[in-house]
Amino acid sequence: MAGQGVQRRQVLRSLGIAAAAAHFPGFSKWAFACGHANPATQIKPAQYAPQFFTAGEYAMVERLTEIIIPSDTSPGAKEAGVAEFVDFMVASDPSAQYPFRLGLAWLNAHSERKEGKKFLELTLEQQNSLLEPLGFKDKARPGEEDGRVFFKLIREYAVTGFYTSEIGYKELDNPALKFYSESPACPHKGDPEHLNLAPPA
Repeated sequence: MAGQGVQRRQVLRSLGIAAAAAHFPGFSKWAFACGHANPATQIKPAQYAPQFFTAGEYAMVERLTEIIIPSDTSPGAKEAGVAEFVDFMVASDPSAQYPFRLGLAWLNAHSERKEGKKFLELTLEQQNSLLEPLGFKDKARPGEEDGRVFFKLIREYAVTGFYTSEIGYKELDNPALKFYSESPACPHKGDPEHLNLAPPA
């Protein structure tokens, strides 16, 4: 159970930073799911200006988050502005800056060794082929340990950014997002332990 404590602290810390991010006026797409900003008074910029990453690094972060959470039958990382969230998070956390910068540099060097081109110059199929051994334990290859550490890191940030965004939260179909004209009845009508519950108001 000790390992769960660390994970719980990380989740709470991410949510705390996400809540703080909600007040950042520079996002063009990302919006905190639990925020209560008035869209009529909040004017978003047409384009996001990266707070930490260089233009080239930010383009890689955008591409990676879109691969991790693609737009298929529903909106993905692109629509939710997940790369904006990742950049804000890294800019807000000096301890994350070196691992991200090192990881992006490693990925570009790895891409040039394997394919003769930088990561963003590859086709989507080539990018996926390069990333699969980093993301799946059963496909792991020797000598790519640093890449696996980096891919795990960016995947965690991407997932956090997506599911703390308005778009990601809606994807979860969270009941907290629904409004009821009256209190809903207990869905477990046949459960004898629930017979004592009051009828819906």
